Amino acid sequence: MRLNDKLNSVERYPFHMPGHKRNKKFGIAGAEIDVTEIESFDNLHSPDGVILDIENRLARHYKSAKSFMTVNGSTVGVLAAVHAVCNRGDKIIIARNCHKSVFNACYLLNLKIAYIEPEFDSECGYYTQVTQSAVDEAVRAHGDAKAVVITSPTYEGIISNITVSLPLIVDAAHGAHLGTKPFPEYPKGDIVISSLHKTLPALTQTAVASIYNVDFVDRFKKYLDIFETSSPSYVLMNSVDLCLKYLEHSGSDFAQYYGELRKIHTLGLKWLKIKRTDDLGKIVVSTAGASINAQDLADALRTRYNIEIEAVLCEHIILMTSVADTKKAFEQLKTALVTIDCECDKKSFRKPFEKPPCPDGIITISDCDGGTRCDIKNAAGKTANEYVYAYPPDIPLIVPGEVITAEIAKYITDLLDAGVNVISDSGILPQVLTKG
Repeated sequence: MRLNDKLNSVERYPFHMPGHKRNKKFGIAGAEIDVTEIESFDNLHSPDGVILDIENRLARHYKSAKSFMTVNGSTVGVLAAVHAVCNRGDKIIIARNCHKSVFNACYLLNLKIAYIEPEFDSECGYYTQVTQSAVDEAVRAHGDAKAVVITSPTYEGIISNITVSLPLIVDAAHGAHLGTKPFPEYPKGDIVISSLHKTLPALTQTAVASIYNVDFVDRFKKYLDIFETSSPSYVLMNSVDLCLKYLEHSGSDFAQYYGELRKIHTLGLKWLKIKRTDDLGKIVVSTAGASINAQDLADALRTRYNIEIEAVLCEHIILMTSVADTKKAFEQLKTALVTIDCECDKKSFRKPFEKPPCPDGIITISDCDGGTRCDIKNAAGKTANEYVYAYPPDIPLIVPGEVITAEIAKYITDLLDAGVNVISDSGILPQVLTKG
């Protein structure tokens, strides 16, 4: 019997947690299947029954040696993965566009960080592919490094297929749907982590960490048990069970979904531009050549067409899609984009984006307690004492311990002026905390 079947046949009275007791009078959605580790319902931290069945099915789907279900998102998988391959004080090579969770793992282990600089899209201002040559160069330059971490696919849907002699961690948070035809293959690495909830029909916080190198299974499990909650939600785990059940019988749905994406990506727009990325599921609309800016495009979609988008950046917006999107929704989006495009004109000249400067040498993320407030416009030459990042997707623009350059200070100022949601740990932007 699968977890979903068991949860829908619970009859015994709950003199156990959680405190809502599945009592309908509180009106809590999902409470009817919200149980704890009672007899025959298994334990996420030591599965041998219905939860183990889910993890075995995840392993089959992702063709891994072992897959772990997580209910703390990809973040907990990333934290455990870095701890699985590195010891305190080691050196690690990471792509500069990694998620904040990678940097936090490096901080916890006091790792020495060497950066790989990805390619850059100067039209819209975002990182793209990590090239094989850049990885090879980094490994040659840092022969004492213990691991490599990259993001693939990126937030915009760019895939980096690399091989490396060191343990490779792939943050594929946005790639849970990959490997399902006709989408590209699932990323390859020693440990690959994906958020099921981002691109598949599963509830927020559900993710999967797949181990392809059996040498890391035990160590990964050790640290996953440390970082993950000891009270995992059965409501969340049930959604993974149902998601897998759907994936096991959804081939025709994905083919239809991909067909709708192809129609979107081949719209005959004149001024707006749909960027072609490796994952068609990410619809990236550039406003670089149109007389509308990204914020106004997002507002028009929201107010005129009742479409809420994923993210607004300087010269592009991102729309997240999934197999759960309906044909009607795609038709509405096509109508909206074509209509808005027809209302646009050509944008007057604008200077291409410059790639944010990537710090040279080795950095170690410092403790970031306190510090001196400084306006970002005047922060060049000072050492950062907090993270600054665009949210989403939580890719740090400034990392504690890095020297703030004039270029990155201007880049952040430009993002703020364009209305991009840039935040800092202290929440005091445009002021930033610096050392001293």
